[in-house]
Formats: sequence, structure tokens, C-alpha cells
Amino acid sequence: MSEHASIQSRIDQFLNEAGLASQSPRVVPLTGDASDRRYFRVLLRDGPSQVLAVHPQAIEFERLPFANVARLFSAMPVPVPAILGHSNGLGIIALQDLGDVTLQAHLGAASPAEHAALYRQAVTLIETLQRRGTELASPDYVPYGIAFDVEKLTWELQFFTKHFLEGYRGAALTPAAREALAGAYAAIVEELASEPRVLCHRDYHSRNLMLHEGRLYIIDFQDTRMGPDTYDLVSLLRDSYVDFTEQQVDELIAFFLALRGVAGAAPDASEFTRRFDLMALQRNLKALGTFGFQTAARANPVYIQYIPRTLTYARATMDRHARFGRLRELLSEYLDELKS
Repeated sequence: MSEHASIQSRIDQFLNEAGLASQSPRVVPLTGDASDRRYFRVLLRDGPSQVLAVHPQAIEFERLPFANVARLFSAMPVPVPAILGHSNGLGIIALQDLGDVTLQAHLGAASPAEHAALYRQAVTLIETLQRRGTELASPDYVPYGIAFDVEKLTWELQFFTKHFLEGYRGAALTPAAREALAGAYAAIVEELASEPRVLCHRDYHSRNLMLHEGRLYIIDFQDTRMGPDTYDLVSLLRDSYVDFTEQQVDELIAFFLALRGVAGAAPDASEFTRRFDLMALQRNLKALGTFGFQTAARANPVYIQYIPRTLTYARATMDRHARFGRLRELLSEYLDELKS
């Protein structure tokens, strides 16, 4: 049986078991993400549509990080899609349909005032995740047992070297260059890993925020873990999919710090911005690794369009801080975009 026929058969069986087959369901494929899950919208005659997340094989729903984190986020609460049902054997989860409008998609039609309001809403959700995440900390929830530690952060930068520099750009690194890069990475990683940790969504950007009935909903949260308090804000404001002016970034950082000041002592703004830039550089290099991997290893060219913006962000961050001079020098040997 072909993959398509197998998936269709599993969906048909799920709809029968869920009692939805009598509602003349129409199944429409949706654009997927960078994972191995497939998504489908089920249009029903007598009720709201649903989205089916179809996994490549059977699942154990209660053991899935997605289900565990959904419970945590619902307890805060922050807005996430409702889970409507699941089948372990068929590897399918039915979710509330939030529509097709991501924050990224909506920005082109938004007025400046609406744009600013949506991003304040997104930043407010980060503050809630961090504050309530601290209050609800428990070993019952998966994210409290995993973190952006030295090993994880280093792996991500090595992923950039392997899949962007070498795999996508074809760089032939000498042993000396590889060793020098490892040293530059270590300085970044060790500082980031030593920072106090809060709850982080891990991929909090404009494509993982859905606009539904005037409200932002958070999706793709299964990789939530502990990490620096700058992480999600960096994901949002150094987003590979959206252009920001430095004024907009500064204003939203200030807004975040003001929110934090309500719940406790606000950190020094200049120190927070320094840490924000450190996190931004690591995060943008990691994103370039993902784009390189998807393009070269997965033959998925959709991410090529986001590479120039991400390189521009990385260069601007390195330009602002003398400490990154050596790293920029090393990378500019292979990336013309970083040359003076």
C-alpha cells in the first residue's frame, strides 16, 4: 500500500471510530512543518472542522511530550488548541481547528497599530509562560527535566557547521578552522548554559502563533524545555520570517521588562539586551543549520528565502559586540555575507 493510501485508510478508520463518518467528512491536506507529522483538515457537515495530526506510526498518547505540555499550558492557562480525541493504534490526534492565519501571514494585512498590539500580546504570553512556568514546576511535566544545557546548545551550533556551512554552502573546513570554531562556540554556549533557567517554548515565532477569533494561540509546543529567559523573546524578535526595525525590537524588549517588573524586580535593561544578543546569535546560527538541512539533506527548498534575513540578523549582532569579532572572522572565510 502506498504511503498516501495508508494515511487515507488510517484517517477513514479514525473518522469511523470517532463517529464522524456520518457527517460526510471532507479531508483536505494542510501544509506541514519541518517534522515527520502530516496534517489534514476535516470539514464536517454539522459541526466545526477539526485538524488531524497524523504521525508516521502508532503512538502512546499519554507519553507524548505534546500531550504532557498541552496539560501544562492549559493549567497556566495560555491559549493552545484543544485536543478533541486520539487513536494510539492509528497514530492520529484530533485538534481544534484554529484556521490558517498565522501571525506571519496576518502581518501583511495588519495596520501598524494592530501589528504592535499583536506583538505585545505575544510578548505577554512569554511573560506568562515564564512566571506560571515557575509556579507550576513539577517533575510530572516533561519540560522541567530537559534544558538548553551545554550539550544541547553545542549540538545546535555543530548542526549549523555541518548542515549550513558544509552541507549547504559547501565549505571545506580545515582542522584548525574547526577547532577555532569549537572554541568560539564554547564561549557562547557556556555563558548561555550558566544563566538561570525558565520555561521556554523553544520555537516561539510568527509561524507558531495562530490568530483565531482575534486572539493568538500557541502551537508546536512539544519541545518546550528550560532555558534562558531571553530565549523565546529572541525567537519572536529575531524571527527568520519577519523583518523588525531596531526601534520595534527595543520597544518590545522594554515592554517585556516592564511586565517582568510587575511580577518581580526587573533586570537592568542594558544587561538584558546584552544577554538577548548573545542568545540571538546562537539561535540564528541554529536556524541557519535547520534551513541548510532542510534544503540540502531533505531537498526542501522552501526555507532558502529566509536565509538572507537570518544572516543579516547574525551579522548585525556580531557587529554590535567586539567579543564576536573572532567568530565573524572565522565564518567570513566561508560566508561572503559576513565579510567587511
